[in-house]
Amino acid sequence: MSVEICFVECVEKKEVLALYRSLNWSSAEKPDLLTAALNNSHRLVTARVGGRLIGLCNAISDGYLVVYYSHFLVHPAHQGRGIGRAMMDKMQEMYGDFHQQILVQMRRRSGFTNRWGSVGQE
Repeated sequence: MSVEICFVECVEKKEVLALYRSLNWSSAEKPDLLTAALNNSHRLVTARVGGRLIGLCNAISDGYLVVYYSHFLVHPAHQGRGIGRAMMDKMQEMYGDFHQQILVQMRRRSGFTNRWGSVGQE
């Protein structure tokens, strides 16, 4: 399985909804707002296998000191294979020297966010 990780300018609503629904993310209930928000991110990284979207990470940033990774998803069938790490490595090409990098995990903490030292929110 070859995974393509790259920066992109935008994503399509249909593929975004499929990914978000696979993880039961509530933001899929607002498809137009979700797609607009992602496509207006400071940076957007996707993970694809055979052209199919299997992972996504967006960055909201001031462009100088602070970056916030608000959406970080890997399809359940592809978790535990280093795809999240590869997407974060790609983001580090842009934000590695930033003073603050913030990754927040909602509800339960995952192994990935534990490794990154994120703060869990209830």
